[in-house]
Amino acid sequence: MREKRGQVTIFIILGVIIVVFGILVYMFYPSIKSTVSSDSQNPSAFMEDCLEKEIKNNLEILSAQGGSLNPEQYILYYNQRVEYLCYTNEYYKTCVVQQPMLKTHIESEIKTSINDEAKQCLNELKESYSKKGYKINSQEKDFEVELLPKRIIVRFKDIITIGKENSESYNSIEAVFTNNLYELTSIANSILNWESNYGDAETTTYMNYYKDLKVEKKKQSDGSKVYILTDRNSGNKFQFASRSVAWPPGYGTEE
Repeated sequence: MREKRGQVTIFIILGVIIVVFGILVYMFYPSIKSTVSSDSQNPSAFMEDCLEKEIKNNLEILSAQGGSLNPEQYILYYNQRVEYLCYTNEYYKTCVVQQPMLKTHIESEIKTSINDEAKQCLNELKESYSKKGYKINSQEKDFEVELLPKRIIVRFKDIITIGKENSESYNSIEAVFTNNLYELTSIANSILNWESNYGDAETTTYMNYYKDLKVEKKKQSDGSKVYILTDRNSGNKFQFASRSVAWPPGYGTEE
């Protein structure tokens, strides 16, 4: 009797273990499957990894040069070409804004800077999936860059169908990068508005309002000013130049 009771107890325990195991598998299998297969089935993550280094390097260049890859009208500041975003070559006159659509201009410059790399990454994406046995059908179009609050999105408009047994279509693939260039250019536009209307901007006003922002104004001997906007948390910078209500030689202060 004792042996029979012991066997029954063991069977009951095994039954409970099997039921519990089944419940756990049912509850967590989707997330486990997603984690295991995310690298091979998430085109957006693939493109983010592929483009991350390229876009980071180009953003640093653009931010240091006033938003342009090859500034045409600029001042040399510590051997760095910093574009004039507001300029006049006359004395006592307020400047004229050179990039009235600054956000759009920067988006275009980012797109140009990563164009070759983006196409290469897209080809690598298709090749990677093909090697794993996926069937790839694509209708290549174009891609766009968009500055948004706290992020930059590179959006590929390709229509891609990826599948083995069950096909999955992507009307667009979005690579998202954390960056606050949108906020910095918005503040730059505000400063440019002051420069073009009144000839100067008060930096402390911005720092009092935005506690995580550092705004520097470096006056040059020719009447130019280099503004340097720095996010104290991330260290991201955006700098640009302005020449407005400049005084003749002898009145400027070089820093």
